[in-house]
Amino acid sequence: MDTTTPPKLTKPKNNTSTGTGAPPEGATTYKQNPEIDARIDSYIKENPKHWAHIQGMSRERLERTVVLGEMRQQERQQRMREGMIKRIEQDPGLKQAYQTLVKDLPEDQREAVMIQLARTQQRATSRTQGQGTRV
Repeated sequence: MDTTTPPKLTKPKNNTSTGTGAPPEGATTYKQNPEIDARIDSYIKENPKHWAHIQGMSRERLERTVVLGEMRQQERQQRMREGMIKRIEQDPGLKQAYQTLVKDLPEDQREAVMIQLARTQQRATSRTQGQGTRV
């Protein structure tokens, strides 16, 4: 296979015996996003050696690489959650304010909503602080 020209990413055709255009029972269909496909194609063109390396990987190695990426993403999200919880726990006033806001929610949703509120507050604060330093 020629590694200098990336393959054109196209939507798989539905091969059905009924001719209805519906995928066969049990078949998985994937959404196509032309913008994402264009970004991928651009990356492939800009990084032909990396693309050749990926194409040379076995299916099992590719699958394990994808799983590793997902594991890293989950671990990062968990560290961020734990950091937010720690930040809330360190400030009793802040914790009380968040508990007041979520008191009417079901118990199993309270912590997640408190974390979401803290994350939103942190983003808003960092945005306003960042605007003051611009020249």
